Amino acid sequence: MTISQEKEAQILRYHHVEKWPVGTISRQLGVHHDAINRVLSQAGILKAERSQRASLIDDYLPFVLKTLEQYPLLCASRLYAMVKERGYTGGPDHFRHLIAEHRPRKIPEAFQRLKTLQGEQAQVDWGHFGHLTIGQARRPLMAFARVLSWSRKIFLRFYLNQQMANFLRGHEAAFECWQGLPKV
Repeated sequence: MTISQEKEAQILRYHHVEKWPVGTISRQLGVHHDAINRVLSQAGILKAERSQRASLIDDYLPFVLKTLEQYPLLCASRLYAMVKERGYTGGPDHFRHLIAEHRPRKIPEAFQRLKTLQGEQAQVDWGHFGHLTIGQARRPLMAFARVLSWSRKIFLRFYLNQQMANFLRGHEAAFECWQGLPKV
């Protein structure tokens, strides 16, 4: 949208002489505020920087940061009580919100989600579950676990030794239970 010379002059007069803010000029003339800002910037008038308002917590922030550095797991309610003892006048909910911004963040562990199609993949684990005493014999208790990746359906069977034959029997039993086998 192009603005006529008369309207530009009116915008500049309202801004300089009347000291109207951009929003008021926009409403009065029925012109979008971005157009008003463009006219003012072309005239060499810089947009006023907004100053950051002081917060109630500003005086206590060094103490809070130092405390969180020493005790990163300290809950906000306890921290609020400590700051309240030092003269903080704000409310607990607002304090909790402000502290959340300054609390040290955990670095998330890197992992990649496994996405498979139905019947495409299963994963197997063979684990040791301690020992059993049967009569006079002490036998290892082994678990064969097979999980279908898509449905998370699990097959679990225990064996009393670590022989390869039992590991293969676990596979066969899982195939029979699920009436088939996955691609991978």
